[in-house]
Amino acid sequence: MISTALIQSTAEILMDKFEMGEESARKTKKSTMEVESHITYNQELQLNDEVNINCVYFDHDKKRLQYKMEMIHKEKKYLASTIEILALYVDLNERKVAEFENEKIKIMDDFIDKNKSKFNYENLKFSSKLKK
Repeated sequence: MISTALIQSTAEILMDKFEMGEESARKTKKSTMEVESHITYNQELQLNDEVNINCVYFDHDKKRLQYKMEMIHKEKKYLASTIEILALYVDLNERKVAEFENEKIKIMDDFIDKNKSKFNYENLKFSSKLKK
C-alpha cells in the first residue's frame, strides 16, 4: 500500500529526530522495533495525489514509544489514512528491550511539550500499554 509506505517513511524521519533512526542504530546498536500497529484507510487516494503527513500524537515510557500519524490530501484536505504505532526500544547487540537514555528522553519530552497542544487524543489504541 502506497499510503502505508509514505507514512512509514515519515515515521523514520521522526525516529531520526529522536536519535533512534538508522544512523543511530549503526552507531549505538540501539533502535526501535514496531510491535503493534493500527491502520485506517479512510478515503482513497489516486496515484500522484499530493499529501501531507502529520504526527498527531506522541508519547513514551521508559522503553516504549506510541505515536500516531495521519495522511491528509493536500488539495482537498480530507483524511486519507492513519497509522498508530507501538514500538519498543531495543539493544541490537543483546537483542532485548532497553530503557531510553536520558538524552533521548529529553529530546522526546521537548517534542511533546512543543506539540502537545496540537495532539489528537481521540481513538488511540495503545495508550494503556505505556507503563507510566
